[in-house]
Amino acid sequence: MVKFLSRDALRDILAFFREAGVDEPLDETPSNRLLSAARLAQKVAPPTTSPAPPPAVPAMPRAVSDKPAADPAAPSAEDHERFAFVPDRPVTPTAAVPDEGQVLLARELARKARTLDELRDHMSAFEGCNLRYTAKSLVFADGNPEADLMLVGEAPGRDEDIEGLPFVGRSGQLLDRMLAAIGRDRTSAYIANVIPWRPPGNRTPTPQETEICRPFIERQIELANPKVLVTLGGPSAKVLLRTTDGVLRLRGGWKAHVTEGGVAVPTMPTLHPAYLLRTPAHKRLAWRDLLEVKAKLRELAAGS
Repeated sequence: MVKFLSRDALRDILAFFREAGVDEPLDETPSNRLLSAARLAQKVAPPTTSPAPPPAVPAMPRAVSDKPAADPAAPSAEDHERFAFVPDRPVTPTAAVPDEGQVLLARELARKARTLDELRDHMSAFEGCNLRYTAKSLVFADGNPEADLMLVGEAPGRDEDIEGLPFVGRSGQLLDRMLAAIGRDRTSAYIANVIPWRPPGNRTPTPQETEICRPFIERQIELANPKVLVTLGGPSAKVLLRTTDGVLRLRGGWKAHVTEGGVAVPTMPTLHPAYLLRTPAHKRLAWRDLLEVKAKLRELAAGS
């Protein structure tokens, strides 16, 4: 018996794909991409009506060959040459290392910025990160830059790339509810990402891309000068705390993000809202972290 998915189940599946960045359909017909365009067009062209063939003429006998017949769909010599298809040549993978020149340029531009507006202008003009060429928007920040609380995630998703603001999709809606739980909203918090451009398909940023963007987020934190910093998810915690520990080990305990000027900002690593959407049982852990953040802000306000 065939079972059909309910409307709610289909809606959940579509929401999952949308959150994962699946925004383009694929061809349903497989294609041999080693074929040249002309041969591919000839192969898939619809048959045309042709005049009746002439009477068959007896063929001359030919020598029998033990070679298999050529596959018309197989890549030709022309195709091999065009795509540099050399199966006998060993391929040595090259490691992706940070482009030191672009990292130094990013540091110089970040250091020159005296205000958040200047930093945003420098980032908009920066051409050293390949992600800017595949993203629609520079996702700089949202919220109140004068707030005493700053939250930093990893990278924008599809909705963020469209609107140019961080945390506006399903993860953002959950983040808003998390802030509301401790009496905060986007007018009393400042929100940004380590990577300001959406990676294609929401893939994980490479170490090269992260290192190139690191000076910008570090300068952004320094200019915003929050009293408390919250890292959302493992990647942002690893970058800003310069650690290799996972977020489940880091969360729940106060750390310190040290700015280039030597200021130690109390930092609470916690779980990313997208992770909490996939693992609702861990929301209780994030709730404990938020209570610690609320208490720390109250303590700092009382001591100022």
